[in-house]
Amino acid sequence: MARPLRIGIQLPEVERDVRWPEYVAMARAAEAVGFDSMWLGDHLLYRGDGRPERGPWEAWTLLSALAAVTERIGLGPLVACLAFHSPGLIAKMAATVDEVSGGRFVLGVGAGWNEPEFRAFGIPFDHRVSTFEESFEIVRRLLAGERVSLSGRFRRADDAVLLPKPARRPPIMVGSAGRRVLSIALPHVDAWNTWYDNYGNTAEGFAALNAKVSDAATQVGRRPEDVERSACVLVVLDRAAGDRPLPEEITPLEGPPERIAAGLRDLAEAGADEAILVVSPITEGSIRSLAEVLTFLDS
Repeated sequence: MARPLRIGIQLPEVERDVRWPEYVAMARAAEAVGFDSMWLGDHLLYRGDGRPERGPWEAWTLLSALAAVTERIGLGPLVACLAFHSPGLIAKMAATVDEVSGGRFVLGVGAGWNEPEFRAFGIPFDHRVSTFEESFEIVRRLLAGERVSLSGRFRRADDAVLLPKPARRPPIMVGSAGRRVLSIALPHVDAWNTWYDNYGNTAEGFAALNAKVSDAATQVGRRPEDVERSACVLVVLDRAAGDRPLPEEITPLEGPPERIAAGLRDLAEAGADEAILVVSPITEGSIRSLAEVLTFLDS
């Protein structure tokens, strides 16, 4: 029986200080046990939330390196903030990672939300959606093989083109529940993704949010079935050893592998094509232990 949905895994971001050898081990473990994809958050710094300030490694550099040490598993940013780089550079980076990976890259995009990191790195936080709109047009058109000129209020391109010519246009996924971002992206993207707190980490919550996304797709002239649906899912394997704060209002998937698999099947029935597991704790051992969940989904 075919697996009811694709299963991805988010690799560590700021749960703890993770170095390159551990990333390699986790990526190879995810590939070995049968995950379909692995993902990295695209952030610069977290501070001002009552916890010690912390930051991850730069996502694009790490994605390219992980692409080079794996062979089958898909990978992408969850999601790339289009305000962090010029749009032409983002398109170049996406095409390059896709080339290094042999066509395994998915470009997740968003407008950003974490104001302290914008301020710390000198990136304007205002007009984020308008910046996203202009950036997104340049990125998607360049990846589609166009020569692009655009003179916007926030972003510019003057006869930009991607060379060498990419072997393909990587799939594009938007990560947002915002009405305006969806109206900009849904006419063009291949997939939509949401974080678990946007739908309460339940199949019922996902079904309700998914219906709103389908309505938004229809409003911009897109057939809802042409946009794949991706959901981040909070999974707790060991509360005692957990390395991320657990929100009180969210009930994680936890328990024996068959219970976690059942929750993922419920999510598929609610309309998800893909579940990206956000796991606590996130270690190589956790990834390998989830092989049992994948086995139940495959049976």
